[in-house]
Amino acid sequence: MGERQLTTAPHGHMLTNAAVWSADSRWIVYDTRSGPDGAVFDGVRIERVDVATGRVEVQYAARNGACCGVVTASPVDDRIVFILGPENPTPDWQYGPAHRQGVVSLVSRPGVGENLDARDLMAPYTPGALRGGSHVHTFSGDGRLVSFTYEDAVLGAAASAAAGSERPQANLRGVGVSAWGKPVRVPATHPRNHDGAAFTVLVTTLHDAPRPGSDEISKAFEEAWIGTAGYRRPDGGQQRYAIACQGHVKTAAGATISEVFVIDLPDDPAAFLEPGAGPLAGTATRRPCPPRGVVQRRLTFTAGRRHPGIQGPRHWLRSSADGERIAFLMRDDDGVVQLFTVSPRGGAAQQVTRDPWDVASSFTWSPDGSCIAYVADASMMTVDVRTGRSHRLTDRRTDGADPLPEAVVFSPDGRWIAFMRRLPAAAPHNQIFIVAAAAVLPKLEK
Repeated sequence: MGERQLTTAPHGHMLTNAAVWSADSRWIVYDTRSGPDGAVFDGVRIERVDVATGRVEVQYAARNGACCGVVTASPVDDRIVFILGPENPTPDWQYGPAHRQGVVSLVSRPGVGENLDARDLMAPYTPGALRGGSHVHTFSGDGRLVSFTYEDAVLGAAASAAAGSERPQANLRGVGVSAWGKPVRVPATHPRNHDGAAFTVLVTTLHDAPRPGSDEISKAFEEAWIGTAGYRRPDGGQQRYAIACQGHVKTAAGATISEVFVIDLPDDPAAFLEPGAGPLAGTATRRPCPPRGVVQRRLTFTAGRRHPGIQGPRHWLRSSADGERIAFLMRDDDGVVQLFTVSPRGGAAQQVTRDPWDVASSFTWSPDGSCIAYVADASMMTVDVRTGRSHRLTDRRTDGADPLPEAVVFSPDGRWIAFMRRLPAAAPHNQIFIVAAAAVLPKLEK
């Protein structure tokens, strides 16, 4: 049914959940983690494959005992960004959520990497630097900003040593942004300190104990940029930069559920240098605070549904290119995981799929916003967002090599969808496939 295998090498091939295509749709970037879901961070190379020929090139090879992975590509140039674990790891500094960083590389300069986010682990902390680890980095539509999730090494250590002293805030996962144009230098006061090419801030406001029934969140995660150029505000103006994310809230009954949140950012990234309600760099016992002008809003209120909260397989929120709709997964009243969308301006969520089977994967939008690609019923699928009609792109297989749920990624030109299968063999490995989208994605009438 139009699918084609791109990779064959006897090692792992792991796609990130979005932004794996080069801007010209000619190449796909991936890492070499060995497991089916990438949970074990053991990849040592970033590679790319030519969609037309299957030719593979190594873009970056980790050194000094480090591993690398979770690579995404810029939508406007030849930059790629990925996670790098600790070089020369020690018993007290192994790979983990607070012990990783973003690295940027140019496809035109394979083998060369530059630290994206700076790190400063010793007080007084440096504004624009992190104190922990960043994860799943994604460029904004214009390539000027990079979003990521973050966990704090300083607060993690402080919590362990807090007996009898001021109780530090908890180390909670949040969302951050790196802005190009202002490199950050940090003092060499800790062996794990390093400089960064971008000025980096956290943009979410978190609470150790959210008030039941409030919009306070204890975790922000699985984020996405809204639109390639933001979205239209209720006043008709354009919100240039905004991020959608999941946030853990506490219901009035005391249950923790995930809801959809929006973080509106200043139009000018230079504003990231201006502190908001607290210090950008945080303190030994307090989280870094968002810059001035960042606004966090809740979009969905699902506590009263039969199946409240965002549900289904792990997935990142995804926005249509025009910024008009944010897609997420939720169970319908029959308990089936379906695709829903909500406007960044708020309002009721709209159900998109109405299938008898669960949506079983992460997903991405077609560039023209007409449909969403995902895995369901052991097949690659698309759904026409306007009509709710689903299309099966690949046959169901009986050999256990179903499309994997971690990545279903449209190409920028809308012609192809990249995904993975784990092919049966004595030593199985993930391999990268593409399936043609044009044959089943007619252009919608205006």
